[in-house]
Amino acid sequence: MSLQKTIARRRQNRAFRVRKRVRGSAVRPRVTVKRTNLHFYAQLIDDETGRTLCAASSLALDLAYGGNVAAAKAVGEALAQSAKGLQITKACFDRGSYRYHGRVKALAEALRAAGLQL
Repeated sequence: MSLQKTIARRRQNRAFRVRKRVRGSAVRPRVTVKRTNLHFYAQLIDDETGRTLCAASSLALDLAYGGNVAAAKAVGEALAQSAKGLQITKACFDRGSYRYHGRVKALAEALRAAGLQL
């Protein structure tokens, strides 16, 4: 098996390992994270109905550069404000295949600082 396929399979297994413990509902939706080199995305998902409740991204916020810790904090604050508008106070955090470090950690801390209970 090629190295690229091995890396992709390991990443997928990490994501499955995290997601099998995390299920979102209408009362406590799941916060998902997607990061690229240029931008950062987060959304609240209700897994019971399979729909996205609200989303935020560095692309939508028109930041100068969306691939750093400051952009992750801004995305977290924007997502928390959207969640407050929907009267959502609790959520479960799904980091996917990413380590809880750097931008992912900054997003979670910004969500907690804005009043969302993870």
